[in-house]
Amino acid sequence: MSTTPPALSHLDESGQVRMVDVGGKAVTARVAIAAARVRMNATAYGLLTQPGQGKGEVLNTARVAGMLAAKRCAELIPLCHSLPLSFVGVDFALDDAAHSIDIRATCHTDFRTGVEMEAMTACSVAALTVYDMCKAADKGIVIEQVRLEYKSGGKSGEWRADT
Repeated sequence: MSTTPPALSHLDESGQVRMVDVGGKAVTARVAIAAARVRMNATAYGLLTQPGQGKGEVLNTARVAGMLAAKRCAELIPLCHSLPLSFVGVDFALDDAAHSIDIRATCHTDFRTGVEMEAMTACSVAALTVYDMCKAADKGIVIEQVRLEYKSGGKSGEWRADT
């Protein structure tokens, strides 16, 4: 176990912002899974899930938006590296009792750095897309609990969030 105290990897010794040099790292298979939740009022949720009302259109649009966002993560987050993504998946689970949609994004790469930011960006943009498409029925939609659930690969190996 390492005795080195934690540090912010994107700050140099003098506290200035820097991009992490991953050139010397090994190329490994890396996976990240992130999650988010979108909560809305009963009216908006009812419209979203009503047969023939477009649940498929809203969620499919959000799925594509999430995948595109993961692919463009380095353009959105200043210090992220451009990664060759081999897979991006965005899935949804509806919770009728809570009027919410759980979003899960999975990203894979074989590269020198992880895909955590890509997975969280995919979840965030998918959630924002649901908001955009449902806001006419509920301006108070809440996007919450965006978080990394799992990552594997690289020097730090496997990590799982506490449930």
